Amino acid sequence: MADDKELQLLRKRLLELAERSYNNNVYTFTPFLGLSEQQVFYEVQRDVAYAGYDMEGGSPLCERRMIRFGSPETLGYEEAYPIQCLKIQPLTPKFAEHLTHRDFLGAIMNLGIERSTVGDIFVEDKEAVIFCQDSIAVYLSENLEQVRRTRVKCVVSDAAEQLRAPVTEQVSLSVASARIDTVISKLYNIARSQSVELLKSGRVYVNGRTTENNSYLLKKDDTVTARGFGRFVYIGEQGETRKGKVRIGVEVYR
Repeated sequence: MADDKELQLLRKRLLELAERSYNNNVYTFTPFLGLSEQQVFYEVQRDVAYAGYDMEGGSPLCERRMIRFGSPETLGYEEAYPIQCLKIQPLTPKFAEHLTHRDFLGAIMNLGIERSTVGDIFVEDKEAVIFCQDSIAVYLSENLEQVRRTRVKCVVSDAAEQLRAPVTEQVSLSVASARIDTVISKLYNIARSQSVELLKSGRVYVNGRTTENNSYLLKKDDTVTARGFGRFVYIGEQGETRKGKVRIGVEVYR
């Protein structure tokens, strides 16, 4: 997570990009932003609305996204996001290791690439699909040759259109209410005081926006990310238990 100084610099940068887009009639783009950085955008959203904006990560499944200032309505033309999709595949699948998200990200970072130029990474079996700025796509394709001990090839791909939704598991919980602190505590088997601290420290996001309100009542289809624990979608109430508790359903990302 970015520190306070970095977030202050990002806030200033967002205002500059919006102003440049508006004054010069051009699209401007941020690097890939994580959830805490996207929250900075939401804090200045009203201040940059005059320029027009939208957000994109390369796929609707992506959490890390770029912000584009400008719009076809305000500028009179369209310009695509500078995002490229790459596929990383083992040269010899039979002998390839079972690699994780951390393995692929580590191999990319070891090439000296800035984290902000890389978006989401989706691991499927022994392969991975990654999104990156198009300015580094060729470099990655030519230089990413190994992940841990597995030799790989990295190629430009249209795999974004074939991405499968992350694996989820539907879980039923009995809670006093659908308050966010109560649900997080029950789902992740932690003390309620710990779930409250997660919220107060800005580590919980609802639909991409941070929330510190521990009494927030979850609504159907809310997507909750608890940093360090995981992500889930609130399905809704499913009835009442014999002891008068509420039975709710959540869909947990694995």
